Amino acid sequence: MNLFILLKKVVYVKDNDDVASNLKKALLGVDKLKTSEIFSEIFSQHNSFELIEEVVLETLKQIGYEWENGDVSLAQVYMSGILCEKFMNEYIPKLKLDKRNSPKIGIGVLLDKHSLGKSIVSSIVSAAGYEIKDLGSGLTPKALVDLAQENKVDIILISTLMLPSAMKVREVHRMIKDENLNIKIVVGGAPFRLDDQLWKTVGADARGKTASDVIDVIERLE
Repeated sequence: MNLFILLKKVVYVKDNDDVASNLKKALLGVDKLKTSEIFSEIFSQHNSFELIEEVVLETLKQIGYEWENGDVSLAQVYMSGILCEKFMNEYIPKLKLDKRNSPKIGIGVLLDKHSLGKSIVSSIVSAAGYEIKDLGSGLTPKALVDLAQENKVDIILISTLMLPSAMKVREVHRMIKDENLNIKIVVGGAPFRLDDQLWKTVGADARGKTASDVIDVIERLE
């Protein structure tokens, strides 16, 4: 690689980091105007959806790690995903791109009635450009598998809050295996953070440590 190309690449990465840092501040402050300006700046300077996607994913990952360390709130993680989804959807049509249609993703909650975790993950996955189907909350394992089949999903994301609902993933795995379905299971939530081997115990294919971490997991399973 010649020196000019190398220097150009270094500057590109540095600028990218600066934009991601500014975007993170705007998102955590729920500053819609500043977030809009940053998206507009990226588009006008580079006319590249790939760069928008790269910056958004890096920013959401950083916010996810900060939540894991207790530095930001769940509400900030949630609103960051919502804002990114809003502006990503605005720029996709301008670039004449379709949202990714593979794999087909569904998300649901077993038995637990909470939906905050599901909402956060859904927003982040959608902001990354994936189509995601909300399968509902408080579902039995059979209901979840039936809905997954009905919607022809390739990957089920299961959000859990309590250990009993986490253990029900084992039944989902058994049903998928018994019916010979080609569906991957990705789990996340408090029980799987407290026990980093629990996802294997219940038969999941992967675990997302944080809401933003699930994007890397999905990409590995594609």
